[in-house]
Amino acid sequence: MSSTFPKNAQNTHTQWVGVITLAFAAFIFNTTEFIPIALLSDIGQSFAMPVTQVGTMITIYAWVVALISLPIMLLTKNIERRFLLISLFMVFILSHVLSYFAWSFSILLLSRIGIAIAHALFWSITASLVVRIAPQGKEFQALGLLSTGTVLAMVLGIPFGRMIGDEYGWRNSFGLIAICASIVCLILSKTLPRLPSVNTGSLSSLKILAKRPSLMFVFALVIIVISAQFTAYSYIEPFALNVAHFDSAQITSLLLIYGGAGFIGSYLFGKFARKLNKTLIPLMTSCLAISMLALLLAASSFVNLSILSVFWGVAIIGFSLALQAKTLSLAADATDVAMAIFSGLYNVGIGGGALIGGFVTLHFGLNYIGIVGGVIATLGTVLALYLVNRADFSKVNV
Repeated sequence: MSSTFPKNAQNTHTQWVGVITLAFAAFIFNTTEFIPIALLSDIGQSFAMPVTQVGTMITIYAWVVALISLPIMLLTKNIERRFLLISLFMVFILSHVLSYFAWSFSILLLSRIGIAIAHALFWSITASLVVRIAPQGKEFQALGLLSTGTVLAMVLGIPFGRMIGDEYGWRNSFGLIAICASIVCLILSKTLPRLPSVNTGSLSSLKILAKRPSLMFVFALVIIVISAQFTAYSYIEPFALNVAHFDSAQITSLLLIYGGAGFIGSYLFGKFARKLNKTLIPLMTSCLAISMLALLLAASSFVNLSILSVFWGVAIIGFSLALQAKTLSLAADATDVAMAIFSGLYNVGIGGGALIGGFVTLHFGLNYIGIVGGVIATLGTVLALYLVNRADFSKVNV
């Protein structure tokens, strides 16, 4: 990764406090993005709706993020970053309060749109910020810690949200997120340094970035592979319930195992990303394809599906980190524009995958979500192999 990101004049301890604080913020944002996956059945029962209809909230959320990421980043590109983070947290918290009180599915969708707007801005600026404030030479470890927030959301946030939902109702899961977000917001306001806007890029940066073929292939790969991932993962809770016939405790355990595997993926990325610069992306993409293709076969037992979930969890974290790092490297002169596009396209994949998964579930059955997702990921593996063998890809290290 390029080391052109300016460093604030702070001591190492203070820099790490900032990195860890942003990692906690990432935990909050990723918990709320994915928690509906663990609550689809409960929300559906609350509003007397089938899970395929409730699943549209995942698609709508993701596509709002996709549509608004770049415009909102450009509108806020000159705003000091600490102030911007606190402001978007305010929108995030108030929207969760509305989720808690939602008296209809339409109101719940409205609240999710507010959360999605905050989410779009958060992920447009955070990856570049965490690299900026990290100690010199520790950029990979900083990105790894940021990804730990994502991993913790899967390890603790989603399963814990499911447990709260099972015991006290899904509304309390959203209420708890609002409380946690308020605490994290307070910590951010006290611990983050002032972060002037730098290297954000502008609308004119789009023309420059469009002339970088490897970056365009990275963006295409994000859409394809994340669509594959969420074709299967969006409906993993009803799949485990209705196809694998697991009970509620087993489903929660499965989500914990899947999320816990992300820690392994994050660690392996931090340790081997530089050494595996050319092979990491196709390796992770092929592992995703294999995991999803084997999903139905592994559903025969809890042990088998748990083992598969470890490989699946490692692969998706490894893939996401590798593509994020490569985007920052290929667009070091316009990091916020590039990450806004990356975040937007990632959410195109989430929304598209949820839509495909819903279509497959409705017309063919839950049994086939892994097969369809695996086929799409296989196409992504072919593109990944082409990408890493391009000369302009190899010139820039992850």
